Amino acid sequence: MKTFFKILISVAILAIFGYTFFFLYQKSQAKTVIYQTSLPVMGTIIKKTVATGSVLPRKEIAIKPQVSGIIDELFTEPGMYVKKGDLIARVRIIPNMLNLSNAESRVKQARIALQAAQTEYDRMKDLYEKQVIPIVEFEPVEVALNRARQEMEAAEDNLQLIKEGQTKSTEGTTNTLIRSTIDGMVLDVPVEVGNSVIESNTFNDGTTIANIADMGDMIFEGKVDETEVGKIREGMELILTVGAIEEKNFRAVLEHISPKGIEENGAIQFKIKAAVSLQNDVFIRAGYSANADIVLDRADSVITIPESLLRFENDSVFVEVETQPQVFEKRFIKTGLSDGINIEIKEGLTLKDKIKDKEISESQV
Repeated sequence: MKTFFKILISVAILAIFGYTFFFLYQKSQAKTVIYQTSLPVMGTIIKKTVATGSVLPRKEIAIKPQVSGIIDELFTEPGMYVKKGDLIARVRIIPNMLNLSNAESRVKQARIALQAAQTEYDRMKDLYEKQVIPIVEFEPVEVALNRARQEMEAAEDNLQLIKEGQTKSTEGTTNTLIRSTIDGMVLDVPVEVGNSVIESNTFNDGTTIANIADMGDMIFEGKVDETEVGKIREGMELILTVGAIEEKNFRAVLEHISPKGIEENGAIQFKIKAAVSLQNDVFIRAGYSANADIVLDRADSVITIPESLLRFENDSVFVEVETQPQVFEKRFIKTGLSDGINIEIKEGLTLKDKIKDKEISESQV
């Protein structure tokens, strides 16, 4: 029995030594390295920079009242299309008590003056008809009566204007009816019926009753970093990606680059504006956030390869081209435009050349 165990232990030791020698031998053998190859392709290289911003109407108008008062009725709501002159709201005037008192006092004084002028006119007319006085004395009295009548009408119109915002002489014309000044869509109505509003004048901007914009003419407003602003110019093409509209891109043309930068978070930003080409089947809402890819340069229908395949030697660029299976030679090339991922090849490669790429294991072959 002891002999059996001795033999078993000896065999185990020999097996371990044998496996160790075999493992070390395998490790000492050079591995066969296999490389994947890639072919150049025809493509388009677009060099671009990105600007963030939003899409806004080019023309947006805030409708404000010309009289102070209370919103009596609203005729529109957000989303409605209106034409120039359409009613937006009606304002009920709450007259200023001081102005109202002064206007009522003026009417009373004008009435007293008219009564006095009428009495004097009747007396002088009777004397003139009896030929007691000449016409030169009667005419000034008649003029005074006409002036008194005119003053009475003006005082009554002023009182009515303060109370109602219109006069008999103006008929349908009134400042209490607020109308649209442009054709467009109502974006917002920030007031409700019963809200007090302040008139727009030289001392006050006034209360906004509605915001109206032409949604058929949209622009992109964004900001570009100072490191990129020197590379762009008016007339450049922009490709807009609107976050709220998936799988849709919009074309825009750069119209304006601000001559003055604004500091934001320690960096200088320059505002830009671009005219957006709208699509009939897509409605863009005002204020959508968007990213604009500004095309700095492009090369169409050129030979391209991934930029990661390039190798560098001093000031030269080369790739390794397969001449025989897994045999590669160095070939110097001339490159062109790059988008950061792919690069244009101007000289040195054809579409049939296989370029050395990443290493792969034998199990993947």
